[in-house]
Amino acid sequence: MRCKLHYTDGKKGVWKTRQDKLPDAWRRWHRPGLGRDQPRRSDRHLARGRGGWHHLSRRRPGYGSGEAEFVIGAAFNGRLPDGVRLSTKCMLGNPPRQEVLSRLEGSLDQSLARTKLTRVDLFFLHGQIVPDTAVGRAEGTPRGLFVEVVRPAFEQLIAQGRIGAWGISGIGVPTTILETINDNPPPAAVQAVANLLDSLGAMKRFEEPARPREIIAAAHRRGIAVMGIRAVQAGALTDTLDRALPETHPEMVDYRRAAPFRALAREVGESAAALAHRYALSIPGVATIVLGVKNRAELRECLAAAERGPLDPRLVARIDAAVGRPNRVGA
Repeated sequence: MRCKLHYTDGKKGVWKTRQDKLPDAWRRWHRPGLGRDQPRRSDRHLARGRGGWHHLSRRRPGYGSGEAEFVIGAAFNGRLPDGVRLSTKCMLGNPPRQEVLSRLEGSLDQSLARTKLTRVDLFFLHGQIVPDTAVGRAEGTPRGLFVEVVRPAFEQLIAQGRIGAWGISGIGVPTTILETINDNPPPAAVQAVANLLDSLGAMKRFEEPARPREIIAAAHRRGIAVMGIRAVQAGALTDTLDRALPETHPEMVDYRRAAPFRALAREVGESAAALAHRYALSIPGVATIVLGVKNRAELRECLAAAERGPLDPRLVARIDAAVGRPNRVGA
């Protein structure tokens, strides 16, 4: 589970319908919480932050123990400032049908207790939505279970006033994700891979080709907000990988493929990470980007990049050519 805190400076209308459930145009990108090992500094930074977006992660068990949600509770004491929106997620998997609602409620209860709030604005289903035929072969929530039980449970939580809207992670089998996007009721938001390689890297756990641009476009057509993730593809689109990986690892393969992109970034005077984030922000249909930064210096660099805005189409075309993509962002 993750918890995200969103803030808009009021320059754009925030929460429209279905769409009174989510931002009309989520401003720029999420701004990260700054380290679970520095909770007091994070509290102070969060409390005085203004402008841009804040993004705080309350990780699922493999990521941590809810530190970011505790930070939110400590910083705001149950009273979020005007314009701030909160999202969280639940890794549901494939539980018995009769346990779906109670698991979602239990996950939400824990998040609300930590943040000292009575509701969240956006509740994501974490993990893949997989075809029913893939049960037993792929981890995730079967599409049939999602339609018949999970989605109604989300709608019930909306009716109870405990959440403002629900969303999905768009990293699973593309056919199933597109089917979910085009179904009714649709999610209010989808997390989709948005990077210049169109790569899911090690997150790709299905056989059919990845189709992140198609997922983004389909969501945009339906008025579903797109939260772009993996903008720097787990470090593959940065100047230097921050960890040792085998040569055959998907992120290492992408890092080698991105060598011409890094050369282009040096030519235009930007770091690879900043340029990759600006590229992701330039993809049509992307409403906001989750930053993959590790410290305040990287955060400041990405916020400065955001201020420079989306890329000139001619530079987008050069980047696409460098990595072997069609020469337009929406292709």
